[in-house]
Amino acid sequence: MQLATGGSMLNFGYWSSKCIDPISAQNNLCTVFGELAELSSAKHAVDVGSGLSAPSMLWRDSFPNLHLDCVNINFNQLSFSGPQKNIEFINSTSTNLPFANDSVDRVLALESAQHFKPLSDFINESKRILMKNGLFVLAIPLTLGESSFRKLGLLKFTWSSEHYTIDYLKNILTLNGFSISSEKLIGSNVYDPLADYYVENRTSLKKLILKNYPSYVENILFKSIKKMKKASEEKIIDYVLLKCTLKSNLSD
Repeated sequence: MQLATGGSMLNFGYWSSKCIDPISAQNNLCTVFGELAELSSAKHAVDVGSGLSAPSMLWRDSFPNLHLDCVNINFNQLSFSGPQKNIEFINSTSTNLPFANDSVDRVLALESAQHFKPLSDFINESKRILMKNGLFVLAIPLTLGESSFRKLGLLKFTWSSEHYTIDYLKNILTLNGFSISSEKLIGSNVYDPLADYYVENRTSLKKLILKNYPSYVENILFKSIKKMKKASEEKIIDYVLLKCTLKSNLSD
């Protein structure tokens, strides 16, 4: 993603008529996600699986009263940007978050929770550290239907994360103490335009990728991206934005 865009965002992006390239689509996803998370009223947010921390920097610039903790198991990614105002970098796992109980008002996982194992531990940790009126917000790729895994084809191997279904995700959130207050499936604005962009610009993108990778890697990527679009069109895969709150009947 870095080679293809020249930027430091690692997400697929949320494409619209105003987003004509990956960087603008990636920034748009971060903006939409930040609005969903109501970051304008937040004081302390934890960005779990923060990548190169570009989303947190965008949110910090948009909401100057917000303090962010970027949590990442990859130390090299954490040290990519250097020290940042209102942002702390924490080298930790998603399943053992180094924060006190009831200490933050937002837990954010922007296209990262599909990598956390076990997911239930991350959800429980998020519940533990969230204040009672806090928000737990996810942006996550997923599959649709019980039989979708066998229909993924090449994506079974090139989709390097867990393949959660929407029903599984919603059930595990509910079972672990959350209520879903907002759900939005946006796959057609994620996978399809990203694939179209790659196909239309393959010649120039291929040159960039071949600087670091052999040609067979780019060829697999190209085939995977075409399969990704087909799977999206056939409603085998999707991408969801979820906003969750703690259930009001939870005991202290």
